[in-house]
Amino acid sequence: MKLKLTKTEGQNAFTAYGEGYVSVNAVRHSSNLIALPDRLITDWTQACFETLRVADFEMLAALDTEIVLLGTGNLLRFPRPELLRPLIKAQKGLEVMDIQAACRTYNVLIGEGRKVAAALIFS
Repeated sequence: MKLKLTKTEGQNAFTAYGEGYVSVNAVRHSSNLIALPDRLITDWTQACFETLRVADFEMLAALDTEIVLLGTGNLLRFPRPELLRPLIKAQKGLEVMDIQAACRTYNVLIGEGRKVAAALIFS
């Protein structure tokens, strides 16, 4: 699906998504990543959803964001509670959704000027 963007010039925005990929600024990605308005982190984690570690969430907690959107693949899956401790300690919001919803929500929030990160897990 292609996404229509508003007010995102000069920022990373999702321009498309489909089975097993997302496009950020028309560049296709098919592995785990974190999208922030000013940068992409493509080496965030090699984990699949089931093997996520506290260290993966510590990296999310260290980002300069208000909220983290966790895209959990094609299905909505909630991380184990102990993984959330770094985000709770850093007082960061977390919304869990499938990748497609995370892409759409991220674009809306950057259009509003919010400090948001989309952390996407593809498997």
